[in-house]
Amino acid sequence: MPTVSSKRRLTSGAALVVAALVTTTACGGGDGGDGDSKGAGYNAALNKVANPSKKKGGTLKMVGKQDLDSADPQRSYYGMTWDFMRFYTRQLVTYDTKPGKAGTKLVPDLATSTAKISDDGKTYTYKLRDGLTWEDGSALTSKDIKYGIQRSWATDTITGGPGYIRQALDPDSKYKGPYKDKGGLKAIETPDDKTIIFKLPKRNGDFEQFLAMPTGSPVKQAKDTKAKYTARPFSSGPYKFQTYKSGKKIVLVRNDKWKKSSDPIRAALPDKIDVTFSANLEENDKRLMAGDYDVDINGTGMTQSGRVTAVSKHRDSVDNMHTAFVRYVALIHTAKPFDNVHCRKAVFYGTDFEGLQRTRGGKVAAGEIANSTFPKAIPGHSDYDPYGVLKRKGKPDVAKAKEELKKCGKPDGFKAKLTARNNNPGEVDAAEALQAQLLKVGIDVSVESLDGADSAAITGSPSVVKKRGYSMQMSGWGPDFPSGQGYAQPLFDSRFLIQNGNYNESQIKDKKVDALFDKAIAETDPAKAGEIYKQLDKRILDNADWMPFLYEKNITWRGPRLTNAYMNDGYNGRYDYVSLGVVK
Repeated sequence: MPTVSSKRRLTSGAALVVAALVTTTACGGGDGGDGDSKGAGYNAALNKVANPSKKKGGTLKMVGKQDLDSADPQRSYYGMTWDFMRFYTRQLVTYDTKPGKAGTKLVPDLATSTAKISDDGKTYTYKLRDGLTWEDGSALTSKDIKYGIQRSWATDTITGGPGYIRQALDPDSKYKGPYKDKGGLKAIETPDDKTIIFKLPKRNGDFEQFLAMPTGSPVKQAKDTKAKYTARPFSSGPYKFQTYKSGKKIVLVRNDKWKKSSDPIRAALPDKIDVTFSANLEENDKRLMAGDYDVDINGTGMTQSGRVTAVSKHRDSVDNMHTAFVRYVALIHTAKPFDNVHCRKAVFYGTDFEGLQRTRGGKVAAGEIANSTFPKAIPGHSDYDPYGVLKRKGKPDVAKAKEELKKCGKPDGFKAKLTARNNNPGEVDAAEALQAQLLKVGIDVSVESLDGADSAAITGSPSVVKKRGYSMQMSGWGPDFPSGQGYAQPLFDSRFLIQNGNYNESQIKDKKVDALFDKAIAETDPAKAGEIYKQLDKRILDNADWMPFLYEKNITWRGPRLTNAYMNDGYNGRYDYVSLGVVK
């Protein structure tokens, strides 16, 4: 664990980052105006394109602290994995390749247009483009899309991915997946090789957003190796796998059977994509700044020491990205004494939110203190602040914390066990800061650091969580797509509480919450749906189910070799990987 002196160095480093950023902005660098004519400079990729270019060739070199959660499109749930999958998977519709908010627009990909929707809002019809192929040159058909989507029903084999499509097309879970039911899912029809029709049992205004996820990707049945598919997915995009050594290396090379004429989305500029995985975060930052790598695939920002060096010495290669991520602590209902709402409220009152913000880098570098469970960009966010977090500027209320401890029958406090990911910058430091804060009110927290790549199997498994005695989990979450459903349903809906790859980490089972989701999802007016999600946000906060503490920003390195670099709100503020090129 870090010593007190090392924590002081971290705090000092955070202050240096903030000071450097303020200086940079004051000097006029915030709009990229201090960069070269191609758009390089501080924040040059923030809502615009840095170094636009159409030149092909070279190797895009990426580095990451942790591997993809799964290379299988139906099993992945990490945002950075979805971004990376654009290289080798395609969907009927996808997000536009434009900077900022424009990148949240759905545009046709495999399909010739977005869906033709029936008057009752329950039938979605697509026609496929000409010239769609697999990496072996065979034609990609509507049946391949149906088969790929159906795989996500095989939850005993294809684990970890989101359940939106299953919920929308088969809410009663009657279909058992293509490995057990050869008849196929009746809600998807393929009358010919170029037509696919989806028939929903009830309206869902976000259905096309579901299809834009990797779970909507085609899979060629003859190449489906079931649980082993993650080791070698079969490409429908401009790149295919040459090498995949789990936790170490990915190399993608050009798929010579891909036809640019069939794909309006992917620029396919580099000849090769080379990804190295290393758990040494500080070394990764040093090698990024040395030019050994071009970009961090994980997109969660630099370490404290990396931030200081990058901002002070290489600011033309720095972007201070806003994201749609919320940093939080899940309070697990099945772990005593967190089955008592007052014990959960004691944590809210005992937490020094400003201290957590400072530990992660301060307001400018790391983001604003959170009061809502929803990020500001998602309908459902409000100013509701039942614990007075913003009113007290993030400072704890020790007296109220102790009052809540008395109400839950633990006047002398209690023990708790908190998990944090050791390869997510600042997370363990924040967890240890929270540990020190809560000890002041009598809550004795032990911190267990875990490899983030193991999250689905450990913190995502309620049985493992119970066995190991975890009662609190620190993590971060961004929307799967930009709506209340896309952000909050995996976190709070009891129907999304599963035994593997679970993200309802608080293990909330609240029928009123579930009913609010149903009501909001059926609402086609986004503003009205947003008001319903505000009610849901209020209930989660009132029950102290899940404690948000930061609306995240991060300091991101943009290598000087990169071309076409821009942050895309469709991918939570990361660079849109599929558009990147490099100067050879």
